[in-house]
Amino acid sequence: MKTVKITQVRSQIGQTQKHRGTLRALGLGKIGRSTERVESPQLAGMLRKVRHLVRIDES
Repeated sequence: MKTVKITQVRSQIGQTQKHRGTLRALGLGKIGRSTERVESPQLAGMLRKVRHLVRIDES
């Protein structure tokens, strides 16, 4: 299975409650924090919502 490394690069301050919830569900919340997830359609939808706040590295 393919994994994706997600790193938060922008603050969640000033974002909507949905964006903050999505970051929390991804395991993020602080700038510089990273997590690795298995690629899935659900993950793609979550990343689409917060693409302006995170950096995505496919591995």
